[in-house]
Amino acid sequence: MRIEKIREVLRARGLDAIILSDPKNRHYATGFRSSAGAVYISQNEAVFYTDFRYIEAARASVKEVEVREIETGRSYADVIVPLVEADKAHTVALEDDCLTFADYMSWSKSLKAEVVPQKDLMNELRAIKTPDELENIIAAQRIAETALEEIFNDIRPGVTEREIAARLTYLMLHHGAENMSFDPIVVSGTNSSKPHGVPSDKPIEAGDFVTMDFGCIYNGYCSDMTRTIAVGTATDEMCHVYETVLKAQLAGMEIAKAGVTGREVDGAGRKIITDAGFGDYFGHGFGHGVGLFIHETPTVSFRNDKPLPAGAVVTAEPGIYLPGKFGVRIEDMLYLTADGNQVLTLAPKNLLIL
Repeated sequence: MRIEKIREVLRARGLDAIILSDPKNRHYATGFRSSAGAVYISQNEAVFYTDFRYIEAARASVKEVEVREIETGRSYADVIVPLVEADKAHTVALEDDCLTFADYMSWSKSLKAEVVPQKDLMNELRAIKTPDELENIIAAQRIAETALEEIFNDIRPGVTEREIAARLTYLMLHHGAENMSFDPIVVSGTNSSKPHGVPSDKPIEAGDFVTMDFGCIYNGYCSDMTRTIAVGTATDEMCHVYETVLKAQLAGMEIAKAGVTGREVDGAGRKIITDAGFGDYFGHGFGHGVGLFIHETPTVSFRNDKPLPAGAVVTAEPGIYLPGKFGVRIEDMLYLTADGNQVLTLAPKNLLIL
């Protein structure tokens, strides 16, 4: 099914074939994960080359693509270039956004065909999730939510940010994650004003906000969520900022659906924050796509004036960050439809004071 989708796009763009080297694109096309391999797809051929380490597993699990073993000492160009010639492919797309310049130029010189940058072909395909992809993302999210519920038992004064991050990692792995979507962000007190702060040995203190941004991978697919909680007490200012961020998130989520631009969704949330006087303290986009990559197409930001596609999974994660004081971010994942969106994140987001 995915091979046919790729072929449809190749036909629409007037391309004869595409070569996929990036691990995520190979996974999308074949359903198989490996550290090495290359896929050649045209209207006539769909071939996955990989080496001795993966050949048995690939042949057992890959159904839609012919699997061939590459001999030790040979390059992927050695086997794919003759295939392109035999296939009479005249225009071949390469992953200009994934290959190094040296690799792109090497393929360009080796191929006896016109080389064309794929120009987000695979990114746009991967943005629209199939039912099985959505199922994997939801499963990853449920694992992360289970870890969140359990981590509340560990957050207390004296425990360090690094310890909470390590515990979150353990809990997600314990509950079935393959790996983390990214290194968990756990920041507290004044550190929480850093949107992508790194967990430190700072002890959590009474009166701190603790922001936790984390996710995990299940069957190759990522989840992503952020929750900000207070320890012991929360000042009126902290409560006001939290409620402003929550209102901004809900405003963006209210209009998020297929056909609306990323800029419009971002603008709905950003207006709430700006009108509350915090516009200078929200310096990133409203959200981003999630799938095989933790950040992928489409973006939900002021930079994206393209309509969001039906079937995309995106985050809704506005924030306010007051330097020297604290920061607040709340993040959910949404599945976009023509009529609106399905909220994939089930964890409560009312202000929790532990």
